[in-house]
Amino acid sequence: MAHGVRDLPPSRDAIAVLTRRGLLGVGVGGLASALIGGAPVLAQENTMPWEQWVTAFRAAALARGISAPTYDRVMRSIQPDVEVYKFDKAQPETQEPIWRYMNRRVNDWRIETGKARIRDFAPLFDRIERTYGVDRYMLCALWGMESAYGDVVVNMKWMRPVMPALAALAWGEARRRRYWETELLNALVIVNRGWSTPEEMIGSWAGAMGHTQWMPEVWLNMGVDFDGDGKVSPFGKPDDALAGTARYLMERGKFRRGETWGYEVGLPPGFDVGLADGRTWRSLGEWSAFGVRRITGDAFPRPADKARLWMPAGAKGPVIALVANFFAIRSYNPSNKYALAIGHLADRIRGGGPFVTPWPTDERQLSLAEVQEIQVKLTQAGYDTGGVDGRIGEKTQTAIQAWQRAVGMIPPDGFPSDAVLKRLRGG
Repeated sequence: MAHGVRDLPPSRDAIAVLTRRGLLGVGVGGLASALIGGAPVLAQENTMPWEQWVTAFRAAALARGISAPTYDRVMRSIQPDVEVYKFDKAQPETQEPIWRYMNRRVNDWRIETGKARIRDFAPLFDRIERTYGVDRYMLCALWGMESAYGDVVVNMKWMRPVMPALAALAWGEARRRRYWETELLNALVIVNRGWSTPEEMIGSWAGAMGHTQWMPEVWLNMGVDFDGDGKVSPFGKPDDALAGTARYLMERGKFRRGETWGYEVGLPPGFDVGLADGRTWRSLGEWSAFGVRRITGDAFPRPADKARLWMPAGAKGPVIALVANFFAIRSYNPSNKYALAIGHLADRIRGGGPFVTPWPTDERQLSLAEVQEIQVKLTQAGYDTGGVDGRIGEKTQTAIQAWQRAVGMIPPDGFPSDAVLKRLRGG
């Protein structure tokens, strides 16, 4: 979803639920001191009672151009959804390995349904490609990842009213209060414009809505009235949602027309895997000079394109050459796993096959505590892991790789393996 926190539980097999707003790791503290319906409720991190806060926040809404009748009608009729604090605080005990993440999302149902959607909505995808230049298969794959092609949008098991959720976060989530206040105001502007109603605005606990899981800010600023009905909506027909998402990828992600997202590649014997750090840009022609080849044996169609080499599962798994449109996809959700899943799903919908190099499924998955232990030990050794949060992001991978090089551990692939943990423990 574009810019915000998501938490859609799986529909069918699994819906990708990472963040696109850079809010991974937002913490909140304890739950609300009381539940709605009894004594006055104090927010999780706000000592101002709810009704008093609604009155105080009214001035900000009016300053934003929201009419007094709209504000009063919406805000006086809701109570904060305090369950969102629990969801925001939740943290898994283990991080899903990349091969399980991929298998759960790029599955037969999503591939075959994506092919059907490409056929069913061919005229719509034609118009979107002409207007924004975004490849239909990548856009369709994003639709499949975000809402299972609209399935989650209509499945109330996974959805909740957005206004009470955003109101609770704006009222009681102190660390990101300004962000949540702004998104609540954005949602109120949408209602004020007549584009939607609080009753229709159903989404994730963090406020992402519709076919492609828009946060209110994206709805307002990237939305497109592509079906010409006089309003912009991520619900109902997918026209507005898909067109607005294509606009997002083009304008904010700098999507490049007619180009792919990446290639699975093979490395020559003796290749320094430290060069596949996921950060170093070289042209595909330059990578070819190092002996890097497409795994299919075909030539790179655009050898001048810049690429980074990435080993998402370490040296034992597939190696991917990432080109510009991978990062266009990543602009929608700052997660490499998310962008890889969309890119690969797009290829499978297009008719391509699975990765040629198998995933190292025999690798033991480290627990949250074990990943945190790696981060602590690396930090103590002077490496920047970006924090001790149990998540394997780019900084942690870079730190592991630098440490592996320093201690002579082969291969220096940045992968948080059991062997890395044992070596850090002195084993």
